[in-house]
Amino acid sequence: MEVQITSENFETLKNGQLPLVVDFWATWCGPCRMVGPVISELAKDYDGRIVVGKCDVEENEELAVEFGIRNIPTILFFKGGQIVDKVVGAQSKAKLEEKFNSLL
Repeated sequence: MEVQITSENFETLKNGQLPLVVDFWATWCGPCRMVGPVISELAKDYDGRIVVGKCDVEENEELAVEFGIRNIPTILFFKGGQIVDKVVGAQSKAKLEEKFNSLL
């Protein structure tokens, strides 16, 4: 299940026991709407093993700025509180699944 990522909960999730995947998106972004259902599906598939969150760049601009998000969707992969991978733009489920598996 996906969680909403905000400035208030980000640090706690990033530094939690489980790896974290953050989908930076916006409601008006076409490619974001394409990749959104894939992220939701992967969130269910990896529930209990990886925390998957969505971060609306318009509501959490400071997080987007902190990570230099210039294009969306951008998906960041965290392990041990550090960024270990990043993908920009709409990706296939197979490509994203590969990235998820590398976090485990």
